[in-house]
Amino acid sequence: MKKISYILILLITIFSCKKSPTQFSEAALNDIFITLEGNPIAFREILETHKGKTLVIDVWASWCSDCIKGMPKVKDLQAKYKDVTYIFLSLDKTQKAWKKGIEKYDVEGIHYFIKSGWDGVFSDFIDLDWIPRYMVVDVKGNIKLFEAVKADDIRIKENL
Repeated sequence: MKKISYILILLITIFSCKKSPTQFSEAALNDIFITLEGNPIAFREILETHKGKTLVIDVWASWCSDCIKGMPKVKDLQAKYKDVTYIFLSLDKTQKAWKKGIEKYDVEGIHYFIKSGWDGVFSDFIDLDWIPRYMVVDVKGNIKLFEAVKADDIRIKENL
């Protein structure tokens, strides 16, 4: 029985130590988002536009209470790390709700609507199961922090 317990613990440990990717997949890079002006844009183009800059990516929605509760902490990050580019990717149900949420909560940064939503290739790539979701991408385009669910997660600051 002891042997089985050790094997079970070992297997759980092995399978729970999934390595986070350091690059976006081709499929995620090709996923289409929508700009505030209503134009389609591939995620690849979003990253290329901000090449050479450190990015904080915030996946959020205006209906998400945890996202809204986290906004003051995001604003604190923005105040402290002014040289970082903040990209907000919305999972709102409609573009109208998304734009209204940006205004209502005074969300400052660069905004895109995730056209493919929860079931799209971008969301699949980041294994999205909760929002808010924060990521950090370095100046070389490498994913430095793949997953944080709180804006005051110490790992965000460590990667900025």
